[in-house]
Amino acid sequence: MEDKATMQVLTKRYPKNCLLTVMDRYLAVVRNMEQVVMIPSLLRDMQLSAHGYQTQAGASDLYSYFTMLKAIRMDVEHGLLPRQEWQAKVAGGKANGAETEAGETEEAEEERVLGQLDLEAQLHLHFASLHHILTHLTRKAEEVTRRYQEKTGQAM
Repeated sequence: MEDKATMQVLTKRYPKNCLLTVMDRYLAVVRNMEQVVMIPSLLRDMQLSAHGYQTQAGASDLYSYFTMLKAIRMDVEHGLLPRQEWQAKVAGGKANGAETEAGETEEAEEERVLGQLDLEAQLHLHFASLHHILTHLTRKAEEVTRRYQEKTGQAM
């Protein structure tokens, strides 16, 4: 069933490591997760398994991953908020002077370091990072779907 959802979205063929392929796969897997998970509240207090390893204390439950993965899908499909709106959203309206100053200092340092790299190196760095993150998030979405199916007796 997962393959059908994936195949519906992947109508164009891109090279395997192409960013568009990774993005399409992520979007398809999250859409599949949303279709399978009919009662998201069942995911509360269920921990993401670490493939045989115990989960970390204080780790997010599957419901948190479910909502995060959906929010990221919206950003990938519709684009990001303008920088100021995004910063306000992250700050949650709690714009503390010290936090803002520390954030600006950190941002200035990051821009200084990135300014030293040439554009091609910056592109490669960000491309590789985005590729890695989307691949990791795709695995998380597959895990949320699998665990939900196990809990509801839908596992194949």
